Amino acid sequence: MEITIGVQHHSRELTLESDQSADEIVAAVQAAVDGRTTTLDLTDVRGRRVVVPAAVLGFVEIGAETKGRVGFGQL
Repeated sequence: MEITIGVQHHSRELTLESDQSADEIVAAVQAAVDGRTTTLDLTDVRGRRVVVPAAVLGFVEIGAETKGRVGFGQL
């Protein structure tokens, strides 16, 4: 699933692919926004961690959960 994170006062967005479910990502964002944690901490498909201070979160866009297609079938 693709996740896009907007950071305040920066023109570029952070984009990462994650194996986490949409519910797990929403829970992490809610914890950061509600003040239960001071950072948004996510892990991408390659095992890299992205840590963003909660105070500078602008937005978090969560893409649709799609499974990769196999083969050469028509759309």
